[in-house]
Amino acid sequence: MFDGPLQEMMKQAQKVAEQMKEAQAAMSDKEVIGESGAGLVTVILNGQGDCKSVVINPNVLSDEPQIVGELVASAINDANQKLETIKQESMGSFTQGLNLPPGFKFPFS
Repeated sequence: MFDGPLQEMMKQAQKVAEQMKEAQAAMSDKEVIGESGAGLVTVILNGQGDCKSVVINPNVLSDEPQIVGELVASAINDANQKLETIKQESMGSFTQGLNLPPGFKFPFS
């Protein structure tokens, strides 16, 4: 179907796609921990970003519900930032040389 350089490029693209799929599968096994309030609230997210655990120090529960909610949200945001960093590091080798615009996330997540 394709000849010469185009065929070689298609083979390379397929190889990169397979490597990315393997890297994404490895990401799903990872876990990140997010904290807020100097460890008063801790959350654990899996590599897909799903929350697996929320631990709230009992002393925080005596605070106003709004404060507890803000601490939980902050811990989740912390974990998401760590997860995004890990994703960028693991996927960075695949996107080198592609000249993607700033802020563009690949693979489209």
